[in-house]
Amino acid sequence: MNKILDMMERELKQAFTASGYEDSFAKVVLSNRPDLCEYQCNGAMAAAKAYKKKPIDIANQVVEHLVSGGSHPVFSEAEAVMPGFINLKLSEAFLAEYTGFMAQSDKLGLEAPEKPETVIVDYGGANVAKPLHVGHLRAAIIGESIKRMGRFLGHHMIGDVHLGDWGLQMGLIIEELRDRKPELVYFDESFEGPFPQEAPFTISELEEIYPAASAKSKADEVFKERAHQATLKLQRGYAPYRAIWQHIMAVSVADLKKNYANLNVEFDLWKGESDAEPYIGDMIQMLVDKGLAHESQGALVVDVAQDTDTKEIPPCLVRKSDGASLYATSDLATIVEREQDFKPDRYIYVVDKRQGMHFEQVFRVAKKAGIVKEDTPMIFLGFGTMNGKDGKPFKTREGGVMRLEKLIEEINEAVYQRIMENRTVSEDEARSTAAVVGLAALKYGDLSNQAAKDYVFDIERFTSFEGNTGPYILYTIVRIKSIIAKYRENGGQVSQDAVEKKILACAGSSEKALMLMLARYNEVLENSFAETAPHKICQYIYELANAFNSFYHDTKILAEEDEARKESYIGLISLTRRVLEACIGLLGIEAPERM
Repeated sequence: MNKILDMMERELKQAFTASGYEDSFAKVVLSNRPDLCEYQCNGAMAAAKAYKKKPIDIANQVVEHLVSGGSHPVFSEAEAVMPGFINLKLSEAFLAEYTGFMAQSDKLGLEAPEKPETVIVDYGGANVAKPLHVGHLRAAIIGESIKRMGRFLGHHMIGDVHLGDWGLQMGLIIEELRDRKPELVYFDESFEGPFPQEAPFTISELEEIYPAASAKSKADEVFKERAHQATLKLQRGYAPYRAIWQHIMAVSVADLKKNYANLNVEFDLWKGESDAEPYIGDMIQMLVDKGLAHESQGALVVDVAQDTDTKEIPPCLVRKSDGASLYATSDLATIVEREQDFKPDRYIYVVDKRQGMHFEQVFRVAKKAGIVKEDTPMIFLGFGTMNGKDGKPFKTREGGVMRLEKLIEEINEAVYQRIMENRTVSEDEARSTAAVVGLAALKYGDLSNQAAKDYVFDIERFTSFEGNTGPYILYTIVRIKSIIAKYRENGGQVSQDAVEKKILACAGSSEKALMLMLARYNEVLENSFAETAPHKICQYIYELANAFNSFYHDTKILAEEDEARKESYIGLISLTRRVLEACIGLLGIEAPERM
């Protein structure tokens, strides 16, 4: 099913061509003056320069061809206005037909891509042995939304958590474990195995061991050196340390999966830095053989600066002077692995925006070395920080970093209190509803902001049932469900998606406004994915919810005496629910049955 903009442009192209002008000027955009028109074409302004004519004369010619022969199947109004704009309003009958097709179509009329892409989305980035905290929120939910959007559109999306599982923290844990439990067989050099199947620690113990070891390393240089040596032994394959590492991974990943599931976030790959290790040696040698890597103060670097740079781009350090690998080494080797396994058409990295320079260097090396093709898009989606009301990174009341599960608990409690203020459900149902609505409040509060921008976490605003919030969107969906349930109670027959209900041409302005919003659905989804911009979906469903609620307040839906008109209303609001639910699904949000 064609996007409504494409259908309008097709009509405008015919009119421009019939008027003697190139059809490339027939671009239609959403009106920035909805009080005057619904859509507009500004092509006459550009055509005037090319054809050395007055823009209003060109606009008048195009409009004349649009309206020649009386009524137009797409437009109810087309008007040329000074200095050369073409104002457009859609035909009510055309809108009814278009929304009717949406209701009948798979994915509400969304077309499959001409050439589906394989896309790697690198997001999450959690470190093993550490609990998820608020700093992990944005990568997880932004990346999850982009993955869901691409998959819904028909692309082969591969989400990779890319764990931090191979660095110094492993050596720190091993040495702290040695100090605490020296009797463990992993520290007995005479032990020949096999090593125990059960981990020598729980997740709670592990999460306490790492910060203690990290603090000790800052005060004790000897301990820090021990940890460094333990890390090297692990990376070189020392069996006892590999056994400990496997325990760390098993315990941590199980806990991470549980916590990510609480966010409705799922990964296709649970790979980490360790998976890239086997590729590093050959990759480094390839960089040397191609003459790209050279020594600088004992380290190995690749120059990535380009003549067109407007700021300094330092060389990319791929091996330290002591032979150790770095994050860039691991990230490049991971790309080698991904090319070998998946041959992606596109990469999307969802990472803190402060790592922009790092990934610019990595992407340049990858293309310069031919690891990826020069024309392969490698997108760095850098996100800003979640701040408290003081404008500083969000902390606990005590000033520490808040664990993510604690943040979820707090927002769920806030929603629960709001539900209980107007208690119409049992306490158990209120709790379960609060968990669904709380997650929506948290995720929508984040995703409704442009990813690159910092934002203030305001629990009172995010949990409000009014305004541009997750609870408001869910409340709108629940309201529609309630209307349809009441329609059934009154004897009305309607299927789950109401596809049998014929949508009639609108009878009022708020009804048309709702139809116009619905008609933008596939355009919004395609653009949101193309621009890796979940906030555009949020903006769309907020406007759609507003359009529905205006229609709801203006219209006596169930009291309508004309049965065909009432059925049309049921079909229209059912389509609205389906569009809203499809969109929140792309944000990783679900709607409850009642609120």
